[in-house]
Amino acid sequence: MGGIGVIINPRSRQNLSDPRAAVRLARALGDHGVVRTARTREDLARIAEDFRKLSIDVLGISGGDGTNHVTITGFLDVYEDEPLPPIAFLRGGTMNTVANAVGVPRGRPDGLLAGLIARYTDRGRHPLRWVERHVMHIGAHYGFIFGTGCVHGFIAEYNRSEERNAIWAAKVLARASAAVLLKTDTQVAARWEGRVHFDDGSAFPDRDYLAVAAGTVDQIGLGFRPFHRYDERPESFHMLGIHTSALGFVRKLRDIWRAQPMGEAHTFEKIAQRAVLEARSGVVRYVCDGDVHEHVGPLTVRIGPRVKILVEHKTGHRPVASRRTSHEV
Repeated sequence: MGGIGVIINPRSRQNLSDPRAAVRLARALGDHGVVRTARTREDLARIAEDFRKLSIDVLGISGGDGTNHVTITGFLDVYEDEPLPPIAFLRGGTMNTVANAVGVPRGRPDGLLAGLIARYTDRGRHPLRWVERHVMHIGAHYGFIFGTGCVHGFIAEYNRSEERNAIWAAKVLARASAAVLLKTDTQVAARWEGRVHFDDGSAFPDRDYLAVAAGTVDQIGLGFRPFHRYDERPESFHMLGIHTSALGFVRKLRDIWRAQPMGEAHTFEKIAQRAVLEARSGVVRYVCDGDVHEHVGPLTVRIGPRVKILVEHKTGHRPVASRRTSHEV
């Protein structure tokens, strides 16, 4: 059959405020593909199997970072060694960091889908453009951004509000920064205690860290780019062991925004294919693409498959390519 297969998360921010989004997207897609709503992981597995049998050309995902990583995880579990079709992030969620990092244009899901349909039908004359990024395999999940410590604390604080958006995220960061400057407690600055082993025998030593974080895209949110070495070496991710104080980190925010290194006095760095985190508590609490998880025992983070991400949903839009991975289909 081919065509575009679209997954909708009915619990994403825009879809919650617009319950008829699925109907409208299905009408817009028409004969160019199919729209399915995934309410559970079981739904997602069935949809992935259907889409695999239909040999869809493009996998569209309506939702934010969390929906994207859950969908990619579900599809990789079903497709196994078979490559996924190119993925179109249609936004619509609370956080859209990965879409921003690779250059997906701004807009609502229906507008982005309309642009994608137009580009898809014209692909014979003007091929669709896509970039490639690896996902990381983090425990049982696949994602582009990983973090413990203050990354976990930030998301926990962020999730306390019913109204979650970029403005609220900026407020959480501003309040946490103010608390650090005033030397008052904030869970956003909660530290992680443990060590990290790498396959080459090196390690981040056993100590307390503001965060251990990694990415296969440069951004972590709000335009900050700590993982600026994510594509330095093939089939690897950029991992940081941020051991500075909370105040030291706040003072380095400008450098992180500008994709500049924090320096050895503030963080350890590693370009790795595999890392094993061992928490002193025996439990690793972490974030994968904006979703909070908990893992008992050592947690392995390894490089995962490469996925293709469509970034040109409208004529003239140019993707944010890495140094190696801009392509046409």
